[in-house]
Amino acid sequence: MSRWRLIGFGLAAYALALTVTAPATLIDARLEQASAGRLRLAEASGTLWSGTGQIEIRDANRSSGVAKSIAWRIRPAHLLRGKLLYEITLDRAPRHFPVTISPTRVEVADADINLPAAALGVGEPKLAPLGLTGDMLLHIPRLTLGRGSIQGSATLQWRGAGSAFTRISPLGDYELRLQGDGAAVRASLRTLRGPLQLDGQGSWTSGRNPAFLGSARVPPPQYQQLAPLLRMIAVERGEGRFELLLK
Repeated sequence: MSRWRLIGFGLAAYALALTVTAPATLIDARLEQASAGRLRLAEASGTLWSGTGQIEIRDANRSSGVAKSIAWRIRPAHLLRGKLLYEITLDRAPRHFPVTISPTRVEVADADINLPAAALGVGEPKLAPLGLTGDMLLHIPRLTLGRGSIQGSATLQWRGAGSAFTRISPLGDYELRLQGDGAAVRASLRTLRGPLQLDGQGSWTSGRNPAFLGSARVPPPQYQQLAPLLRMIAVERGEGRFELLLK
C-alpha cells in the first residue's frame, strides 16, 4: 500500500473518530451561526454520529417558533468520499430522508415535512397576528444549498387554511412552488380550491431580503366576513381585490 493511500486511510479514520465522539451540541452551535439564530437544535443528546433533539424554527426576535422532534444517524460508507450522509427522521415518522453534507454544500432529497400553519407567522412576522390554522406539507424532491447559491425545487401545500379572525373555514387550499437556479430562489403561489383566491410571485437573492407580491380575491357572498381579515395585512384595491406586499 502506498504512503499516500495510508495517509488517506489515516485521515478517514481520524474523521470517523471525531464523528463518533463529538457531542451533538456542536450541531446546535453550527445551526445558530448559519441561520443567525433562526434555526436551533434544542435538547440535543448523542453525538454527531447519531442522536436526537428538538429542531426549532424561531421568529425574527428568537422568542417564539415551532419545534419538531428529530433523530439522525450517519451512513459510514460515505465518509471515505469526503461527505457526511445522514438519515433524518422527524416526529418519529416511519420513513427517513437523506441529508448530505460536504465541505462546499448541503443537499436534501426526497423529504416530506409536516408543519403547523403557525410556521408561516414565524417565517413572515406580518402573518403572525392572523392566527393561521391548517396543515402544511413541505415536499423537497432535491435541494442543494451551496456558498451563496441554491439549486433545486420544493413545494409547500397549505391544506384546510383558516384564521382565528374569521368564521369561514376552510378558506381554501394553496400551493407555493419554490425554484432555485443558483443565484436566486423564485416563488409562485396559486389556489388549489376555496372561496379565498390567492396568487402571487416572489424572489430571494443571497444577501437581500425576500420580496413577495401577492393578490387576494374575495367573492361577494364572503366579502363582509373576509374583508376585515385581509385589511390587517393587505391594501384593498377595489371591491373584493386586495394586494399584499411582503419584504
